Amino acid sequence: MKILIVSDTHRKNENYLKIVRELGELDMVIHLGDVEGSEYTIQEAVSCPVEMVAGNNDFFSELPSEKMLEIGSYHVLITHGHRYYIGMGNEMLKKEAVAAGADIVMYGHTHRPVIDISADIIAVNPGSLSYPRQENKKPSYIIMELDARGKADFRLNYVE
Repeated sequence: MKILIVSDTHRKNENYLKIVRELGELDMVIHLGDVEGSEYTIQEAVSCPVEMVAGNNDFFSELPSEKMLEIGSYHVLITHGHRYYIGMGNEMLKKEAVAAGADIVMYGHTHRPVIDISADIIAVNPGSLSYPRQENKKPSYIIMELDARGKADFRLNYVE
């Protein structure tokens, strides 16, 4: 199973459209908020299920603020993260995700990629495809793959 995880496109969808063409067949796309009205574009670019949540800039969106998904044997909480003060670190979000029964929590908002694997929870943030803020300033996304045994692997990728 191959899942594309993106966030913070802010209605600037060129990099998203480029990577979905390059990646080919996907089993799922997860967008972690700040789509800013591009829900249709995000969905129509792929032929697989798309899960999206609202970010702090999705003012008139009917998207939920968070969702719990089942991906293989994992319980996955997806959220934008801004309601968990994620700019101060991901500890509060990880505690809340564990309390909700999640094995993995996916979030955005900071525009900085993270793959944080601990004994209790896996926390991932794909960064931003449109306005990256990490040191190298490259647009980023994460590919999550489940191997034959169902174990999740996460790869951080950059748009060149």
